[in-house]
Amino acid sequence: MRAILPAIAALTAAGCGYIAEPLPPLANIPGRVNDLTAVQRGGRIIAQFTAPRTTTEGFTIKSPLDLDLRIGPGPEPFREEVWAASARRVMPISTAEGIAKYEIPAAEWTGKEVLIAARVTASNGKNSGWSSFLVLPVVSPPERPTELRIENTADGLHLTWRARGSDFRVFRRTANSAFMPVADVQQPVWTDTTTQFGQPYSYQVRTIVKLGENREAESEFSSEESLTPIDMFPPAPPAGLRALAAPNSIELSWERNTEADFASYRIYRAISGRPLEKVADVNLPSYSDHAIEHGKIYRYEISAVDQVGNESPHSAPAEAAVP
Repeated sequence: MRAILPAIAALTAAGCGYIAEPLPPLANIPGRVNDLTAVQRGGRIIAQFTAPRTTTEGFTIKSPLDLDLRIGPGPEPFREEVWAASARRVMPISTAEGIAKYEIPAAEWTGKEVLIAARVTASNGKNSGWSSFLVLPVVSPPERPTELRIENTADGLHLTWRARGSDFRVFRRTANSAFMPVADVQQPVWTDTTTQFGQPYSYQVRTIVKLGENREAESEFSSEESLTPIDMFPPAPPAGLRALAAPNSIELSWERNTEADFASYRIYRAISGRPLEKVADVNLPSYSDHAIEHGKIYRYEISAVDQVGNESPHSAPAEAAVP
């Protein structure tokens, strides 16, 4: 007995003398679907979710999953098993990159409220349980906007379209981005004031039906229309032109133009009733005319020019006589 005790002590010191309780077997239950979304788009219900990649214990799921999405009215009172037995199971149209996508005809539920939920089942027969239930009121398909038109204006690209409804969503695509929502409006008209000249823009519009509780239905996209805005818009005519005769000059002054693309002012002069002639281009809102002769009357008009050469109409005239 005395010989055995030191041997046990040695094994214990080496870490080999403790026998642990056996670990319980893994449950291998797939994780629950937690990102299910659904929206009515025209006459279809579009739904999608990401298939879970791990079990509830955090281990990677290696076996194929059975994806189970169902839709149907909720029984009263609601019981999950009753709903599941009567709801329609829908097959995905794609499962690329682990995202299950569905397109479900909505006509049979028009005017009703449906529940949508999803779950997954592993090859061992264990399922994740149902996701949170989405409540979706189904309405007549919102009208798709037509006759989308774009006009190049000084304020930006001006959009108009035709559709019945009181809410619309405008989507825009640039050379560096995909289509993204840029405005929600209540009339079939909108001006994009953030455009830049020389950059191409594309637009589409949807009709939106508000359903309450932050829910909505949407129409199919309108046709896509594109336009590259071009600067064809001159600055405003300079205002407040004044002409004052000095001993050896006529001094001109006027109010400053405030356009972002303003470049210069153009000075025009007429002598004693003769036609106007350009006499100078200046950057500041003032000018001294020293090329004058005594006994004559000088009439002046000013225009503003932008950075691409668009010239404004002339200002109101101002006259000064040189004694």
